[in-house]
Amino acid sequence: MGGDIAVLGGANMISFGLDLIFAILAIIAFGMTVWALIHAIRTPANAFVAAGKLQKKWWLLILGLGTLFSFATAWGYFGASGLARLNIFAIASVIAAGVYLADVKPAVTGMGKGGNNGPYGPW
Repeated sequence: MGGDIAVLGGANMISFGLDLIFAILAIIAFGMTVWALIHAIRTPANAFVAAGKLQKKWWLLILGLGTLFSFATAWGYFGASGLARLNIFAIASVIAAGVYLADVKPAVTGMGKGGNNGPYGPW
């Protein structure tokens, strides 16, 4: 009988540990989507067109929804009503932010700003 209680205690510790790991991952996912959304907001719309990427308004919609869903997931781990567990929306949010940060951000960075840049820097 005493062994049963120890097993249950160990299961609770594992559950707590996994919840903690997923809560940390949810916070990181939220930060990643916020970073991507802020970059998309600050990038001029013509940079997306010049780089041959999806239009800015579509990226803002995708990343805005991703930020909302990742926030709801992260918020849910702290006992608030939300998407309290890992779900398809949280995964899609991370994928969207990852695609933006890995593919779109490098392509649009520095484009559309104009200016007088020469081959060795501004003049």
